[in-house]
Amino acid sequence: MNMQPKPMTPAELADMKAPRRPASYDKKVALVLQGGGALGSYQAGVYEALAESEYLPDWVAGISIGAINSAIIAGNAPEKRVERLREFWEGITSTTAHWPDALMGPFANSQRQAASMAALVYGQPGFFAPHAPYSWIGRTKPTSYYDTTALKRTLERLVDFDRINAKEMRFSVGAVNVRTGSFAYFDNATTTIRPEHVMASGSLPPGFPAIEIDGEHYWDGGLVSNTPLEYVLDYIPRRSRLTFQVDLFHSRGPLPANLEEVAEREKDIRYSSRTRTGTNAFRIKHDVRHNINSLYDQLPDELKATPEAKWLYNFGCVTTMDIAQLIYRPHDAQGATKDFEFGRATMNARWRQGFKDATVTLAASPWLAPMPREAGVRVFDVMHDLLTGHAAHAHGAHDEPLAEPPGHHGASAKKAARKSEKT
Repeated sequence: MNMQPKPMTPAELADMKAPRRPASYDKKVALVLQGGGALGSYQAGVYEALAESEYLPDWVAGISIGAINSAIIAGNAPEKRVERLREFWEGITSTTAHWPDALMGPFANSQRQAASMAALVYGQPGFFAPHAPYSWIGRTKPTSYYDTTALKRTLERLVDFDRINAKEMRFSVGAVNVRTGSFAYFDNATTTIRPEHVMASGSLPPGFPAIEIDGEHYWDGGLVSNTPLEYVLDYIPRRSRLTFQVDLFHSRGPLPANLEEVAEREKDIRYSSRTRTGTNAFRIKHDVRHNINSLYDQLPDELKATPEAKWLYNFGCVTTMDIAQLIYRPHDAQGATKDFEFGRATMNARWRQGFKDATVTLAASPWLAPMPREAGVRVFDVMHDLLTGHAAHAHGAHDEPLAEPPGHHGASAKKAARKSEKT
């Protein structure tokens, strides 16, 4: 009898020690961080778990709040990174540090709403503040509701930009050129990074002002793409990678029962859909690259010499990619203002959840399972599997099948069609 191993619960996995990383699993490690404002403390919790593991990233990339977290990580020595992340998040939530913790039900909801309202009216210390009333009276008026001068001072205090520019760790942030609408990445492989590059990635209009860099003005990269995943995985020369993709908006959710829930659900779908579409597109594209390379190796020499084969070979790739998704899924509704709800209690809860989700994912380590020969990309979401009752086993019994293009019926369907033709 073929006995399937019993699926493990999140609590059981959290109590497990992550398996040792074998020398044979020699992929590079990247950490890509989505935008999402106040939700970003979840990413800090994820990094804290990674910092205690054998999967320290050699490349961090982010958009918006993900860019700020990335800068703090890349701009500090490994032993200081979690401490600096904590200093940033406790600093910007200091005004609510003495509010009650662990409230439940309507009391927690009221406190979250109060924190959101405080952010709108007063801003957040060390981050942003509303323009002075008199600034709206003159001939030249502000082009944003808030001023982010405080953020520049915070970055200069918490981030060693000389370390970033020494290229000990690859660092990339994305922003949008206001004049052309084109997306731009600021990468320490090619650019001397300054606080303005990080601020530009998080300058979401009309709240925050455009940031001038070398004569051009930039807004938040999330206006075009809310995750730097494709940039990291498509960068030439490619390297086989394990990428921890940390997203702050989840695609699945219950049917809204009121307007507040409608607004929250709409925001989740709007931001998560871009990430999901990008991930799926990359997966299909890289599986095609991988199989072009495999197919080319099987061709006879006379076919390899044809112009068509040579042209196609240029699109092949031998690298394989593992993507471990970590998605913030709050345990209860947080409302449409959750991305600017900077309450200390909520910040700490999001941090703890990020740490726990990453710990569980590391304990499962699904990427250690053998890579299927035909696959160029595997995508794992351990927490989704556990929450939906799918089997999640330690050491990676969960693999994604070979991606097929939309509308493609798959190899099995083709075989069935050929068989029916013969009969």
